[in-house]
Amino acid sequence: MTHATPLSITWQDGQLRLLDQRLLPHTVSYLEIENAEQAWEAINTLAVRGAPAIGIAAAYGLVVAMGGVDEADSAHFRAELKRNGDYLVSSRPTAVNLAWAAHRLQARAEREPTHGAIRAEAEAIHEEDRAICRGIGEQAKDLIIPNANVLTHCNAGALAVSELGTATAPLYLSHAEGKPFHVYVDETRPLMQGARLTAFELNNAGISVELICDNMAAALMSQGAVDLAIVGTDRVTRNGDVVNKIGTLNLAVLCGHFGVPFYVACPSSTFDPLTPSGKEVVIEERAPEEVLGEHAAKVSVRNPAFDVTPNSLVSGIITERGVARAPLGDNLAQLLGT
Repeated sequence: MTHATPLSITWQDGQLRLLDQRLLPHTVSYLEIENAEQAWEAINTLAVRGAPAIGIAAAYGLVVAMGGVDEADSAHFRAELKRNGDYLVSSRPTAVNLAWAAHRLQARAEREPTHGAIRAEAEAIHEEDRAICRGIGEQAKDLIIPNANVLTHCNAGALAVSELGTATAPLYLSHAEGKPFHVYVDETRPLMQGARLTAFELNNAGISVELICDNMAAALMSQGAVDLAIVGTDRVTRNGDVVNKIGTLNLAVLCGHFGVPFYVACPSSTFDPLTPSGKEVVIEERAPEEVLGEHAAKVSVRNPAFDVTPNSLVSGIITERGVARAPLGDNLAQLLGT
């Protein structure tokens, strides 16, 4: 991957900096995060976004927030870590990585209630994400055959994680091997993550990319112009249902109709075996202003951030340990050892 794509998160000498993705692709600017409130605001307003990235950001945000808490009183230290963790988790309740990261730091503090311990845990989460992304890429790069046309949605790329991305990891590795292929990027309304982020980073990497409106996918598939779709996910439930950016379900239905394989890239941290199915997931409803533009009538708005794709529409779930196929829930649990 080219260095032209900026890192979503930097952590150096105890300083947390988050790339403000609201300003991309035209402005590259970093937010200096010095307390829990700033971390909450950055996550809630999508300055940092993507399930793995907000987990990493929350972990480091907790370390920053706990900087002034005396570790001499271990009970108080754990209580403050729990309070700050719950606060950060409230910023975006649907993505499972956020709560997962907070719980990991809390579990570490149960064994070792010190600043050094929770910092080490946050750094481990960050490093693990790098390895997971590369593992997903290795497991899925053979799905990208020479001259394939790949469709993706939202941003499950380098900007959503530590590096390489999840759904884009096989694209980056295939490109590095010199394999020719083409990527169609859905614009992903209403916040245009595909147009602003995925198209930006893939183009920077020198990958052949073409931006399409969300409502063009069916026409392309009807012409035989799409060989496979790969998307990321914010949560996969125990039965293999996929919770991802709104519009993912549309693509899955279209892929089913036109016989296009539909794959989901899922880091092990995004698998949620405690939630039986997508029906039990609380879907975040965002502000109507994100949908209402200057040309829209001033009416009531529905703005769910995510939708649920049933496991029956998913060809396979790509993890760093392999590709799970039907029955998705059972095979995913077996693959990830949960």
